Amino acid sequence: MVDQRTGTPRDRTALVVTETAHGAPELEAALAAESFSTRRADPAAVFGVDGAWAERGWGPPDLVLASAALGVNRVALIARRLTTAERGPTVVVFPEDDFEALQSCVRAGFDYVVPPFLPALLRCRLTSCWERGQLTMAVQEMAAEASLRQYERDLSVAHEIQAGFLPEELPVRRGWELATRFLPARQVAGDFYDAFELVNGRRVGFVVADVCDKGVGAALFMALIRTLLRHTAEHTAAWNLLDADEDTVLDTAARTSAVPSPVLSVGAGPLLQAVLGTNRYMARNHLRQGYFATMFFGVLDPASGSVVYINGGHNPPVLLRADGSHQLLAPTGPAVGMMPNSVYSLGHTTLEPGDRLFVYTDGVVEARDSRGSMFGLPRVLDALGTPATASAEDLLVSVESGMHHHVGGAEQFDDITMLALVRTPPEATAVA
Repeated sequence: MVDQRTGTPRDRTALVVTETAHGAPELEAALAAESFSTRRADPAAVFGVDGAWAERGWGPPDLVLASAALGVNRVALIARRLTTAERGPTVVVFPEDDFEALQSCVRAGFDYVVPPFLPALLRCRLTSCWERGQLTMAVQEMAAEASLRQYERDLSVAHEIQAGFLPEELPVRRGWELATRFLPARQVAGDFYDAFELVNGRRVGFVVADVCDKGVGAALFMALIRTLLRHTAEHTAAWNLLDADEDTVLDTAARTSAVPSPVLSVGAGPLLQAVLGTNRYMARNHLRQGYFATMFFGVLDPASGSVVYINGGHNPPVLLRADGSHQLLAPTGPAVGMMPNSVYSLGHTTLEPGDRLFVYTDGVVEARDSRGSMFGLPRVLDALGTPATASAEDLLVSVESGMHHHVGGAEQFDDITMLALVRTPPEATAVA
């Protein structure tokens, strides 16, 4: 036999597993005649055999001959225990005056030998068993490789489809800058961002969301939630909040938020209807799947700088003022998709010239280095401490650079999404 790791010849080793005190002398003699180094083990001790063999430099056995009297389950356990990452032994059963037990093992798929145990006959039989085992292993490896290739193709298609759900272009308004980053931990992600026009172009909606978990399941729900939000917001009239009239909209908003009435004149209806409708649909139809999403959904009035928003259980975005101060936009309701009757309040802020808004998913603050230390909000704030003239792209570059410096070579475990909204100072707008 040849050692598969070193390519050098080595002695063939056989392990005979039986509960009989005298073992199987004829079988063991025939193995010895065929130049096998043979050892015998009681099944009660076999779970420590491979370790003992390794300590003596023997490595795992090439051949395991197990008594059929042990039963199918114990023979299967022995085979699994003596299989290493590189290879497994050829497992063959033999009878000890109990051919019914042998028949059960053969039906379970194990190869077998039967007396008389003559060296030449045993050699031919074991060679046949080994070749059949190699063929079976090759077929299984080919099937696994084909399955892996198909899975990779499916993931690649899913990646392309998901990329199609992200906006190809971001809305552009004079005096404003909008930039984004999308860094999935795998080929598909549960994070997403979106930005689109509302109310005949008079408002700009922007969303950053994080579906719980990651991978294919989260990506499917990401596509569903993103579609529901955008479709509902784009097809809801400014005053069509739960089929109410204008007075009802203003009254509802006044009772559920501190937003001044003039701000609510346009945009609040699509925002509330989109979040409420998506939450109801998710909670009523997909609660069993256990997926929900945290999100920040804002509606910008480019003319005034007013932003009406809903923060559904999301990391508080950072609003950086031109004077160097900052504030966090706290949640105004729970995550979307957890409860059908969740209540969401409207938040409101205004971006003055030079102000910047940074929205992100938890993959940013929870990015970890090799020791498990998180990037954290304080480091995010440090990275955002760029000059007031910094562009939206500059903000993202600064945070991304700080995060990569902190993480180093550690693996990325969570999706990372960032959005920066900047109201440019008058002098910058004039130059542009």
